[in-house]
Amino acid sequence: MGDEPETGKAAPSSPVARHVPLLDEFVRHLSLERGLSPNTHKAYGSDLRAYFAWLKERDPLKATPKELSDYLWELKSTKKLKPASLFRAMESLRAFYRFQVAEEKIEEDPTRHFKSPRLPRRLPKFLTQREAAALLKTAALGVSDFESARLYAMVELLYAAGLRASEVLSLKPQDANLTEGWVRVLGKGSKERVVPIHPRATQALTRYLKLRERQFPGKAAPEVFLSRGGRRLSRVQFWRDMKALGRRAGLDERLHPHLLRHSFASHLLQGGADLRSVQEMLGHADLATTQIYTHLDTAELKNSHARHHPRG
Repeated sequence: MGDEPETGKAAPSSPVARHVPLLDEFVRHLSLERGLSPNTHKAYGSDLRAYFAWLKERDPLKATPKELSDYLWELKSTKKLKPASLFRAMESLRAFYRFQVAEEKIEEDPTRHFKSPRLPRRLPKFLTQREAAALLKTAALGVSDFESARLYAMVELLYAAGLRASEVLSLKPQDANLTEGWVRVLGKGSKERVVPIHPRATQALTRYLKLRERQFPGKAAPEVFLSRGGRRLSRVQFWRDMKALGRRAGLDERLHPHLLRHSFASHLLQGGADLRSVQEMLGHADLATTQIYTHLDTAELKNSHARHHPRG
């Protein structure tokens, strides 16, 4: 059973043993309900086993904010954890205690006043314009059947509008105006926005919708993008299709939906779009979130300089 989540294994005599049922229940929640990867829930499990070992015989459901603060201080001062590792430990504790509140095992979250350490901001990766063109060309090859037309329409839409994966998967036919060339999106915090899309994306979406109607003339899920069984396409299948497409296109970078969102924003700014317009199209509440893409543009300039300048 390779897909089963790894649970909280501990020797019967260890301090962790008495807390294993709590850990098992939490890990199953991460895997089955939140759909996190095996590596992610393995990392959460490792962090929490270390925390339970530190607690010894004390009950984690009775932990106080001060005890958690003492534990984090020990990780920082004695274990010498770097900010990124400390941040991950804090996130594991946050997730664990929020789950316990949701399950009504505790009334108050003892991590509610956590202040995360400042982390160096990582620049998101993105495709070059040449790579994006090659990807779209590969996706367009042999588009005749329902599944290949679906993937091509999704990729064109991701790159045309910078949508999040969840926004693409929840899109409904009435949200797309293919005559005028725009899509209406319900983003984070139920914030609605309208994003223009270019003719190639509208053509790809029109072709797919015709195949969709032919494939499911009767009853089907209300979303635009459907599985072979007529249900809403799953996130897992979407990721799997994207990964396979990236391999066919010969990309060095592993392809995933957010990579195209980053590429969309970066290429708009490279083409001269103003930051406020990009913010609106991405659905960012804060302009500071969008400003990361100006750093991407600078990073690309530096890379280009290093590649082509004789003293680079």
